[in-house]
Amino acid sequence: MNNVQKLMAAVVGVFVVGFLMVGGNKEQTTEQKEAAGMIRAVAAMQTMANRKCPVAIKTKTGDQVYFPTSTDTDKQTYVSLTWETAKADEDYSFKKAECTLHLTVGGISKLVIDGETVIEKEVKY
Repeated sequence: MNNVQKLMAAVVGVFVVGFLMVGGNKEQTTEQKEAAGMIRAVAAMQTMANRKCPVAIKTKTGDQVYFPTSTDTDKQTYVSLTWETAKADEDYSFKKAECTLHLTVGGISKLVIDGETVIEKEVKY
């Protein structure tokens, strides 16, 4: 082999080693998999709350709500959404609605409208 062929073989070798290193590092650690799973669970819980709570509020009050004024979560088991209509431009039949969704219940665990508990389910941990 002449020097040009040796140089070409060395360049190809470097590329092969680089591809192997990059391909080998794509395996996620257990911690990365757990973190990704928690993020997906929180996103699913938030999505479920944003779908179910406005429907429940509309069923009980007849008013359509859109965006909560505040959100509270422990990022593992529950999401609480609050709508305060005093801050809105439109007229509503209620002043404040609080909706809590627990992952263990699989849906709304508590709905309180103007201090009156409309839905309350037992939460098991």
